[in-house]
Amino acid sequence: MAITKSAKKALRVSDRKTVINDRIKKTFKEAVKSVRSKVAKKVEVSVTDLSAAFKALDKAAKRGTIKKGNADRKKSRLAKAAAKSAK
Repeated sequence: MAITKSAKKALRVSDRKTVINDRIKKTFKEAVKSVRSKVAKKVEVSVTDLSAAFKALDKAAKRGTIKKGNADRKKSRLAKAAAKSAK
């Protein structure tokens, strides 16, 4: 348990950031999952679905929830999978 005043504040800040990061993670995971499920079902992935996933990943990287390289790698693999399923 936090004892000092600064430790108590750090705990409050950490709790707030955890809620925000969890929300951002949930958003991009759902967007990626919707694209991946369409690829698995061999349904053509729409541009709006792909752009929504890209937007969510970019926001997560911008906020520092995930690293930029991680977001870029996920976007690359999604685009590759979507292009492959379109054939």
